[in-house]
Amino acid sequence: MMIVLSLIVNVLVLVPVLVGLLRDSAGMADTFGVDTPARAILVSVYLAIALLSAVLLLAPPGARADLVPGLLAVQIIYKVITVALLGPTHPVALANLLIAALHGVTFVTLYR
Repeated sequence: MMIVLSLIVNVLVLVPVLVGLLRDSAGMADTFGVDTPARAILVSVYLAIALLSAVLLLAPPGARADLVPGLLAVQIIYKVITVALLGPTHPVALANLLIAALHGVTFVTLYR
């Protein structure tokens, strides 16, 4: 159940963020910086996470077990690093901290 919740959160959070970044919507430059190659790399990472999460949601539960731990581990690590680099008051860092907490709980339940 927690695996599905983490994957759904990934998709629900990343789809609107990706749309905003790709359209360079209002406020995106303030939050993520101006549209540069670095931001394009961020979009590619976010897109990979969203696509893998969507595919895993459609996969049989047994097939998820091989890929979910790695996906969550990478997300937890980079999201915590984001907080350290941006500070906990930055909106992306705050969202990352909350999602890292959810994914941390999910990760722990994988090994209980």
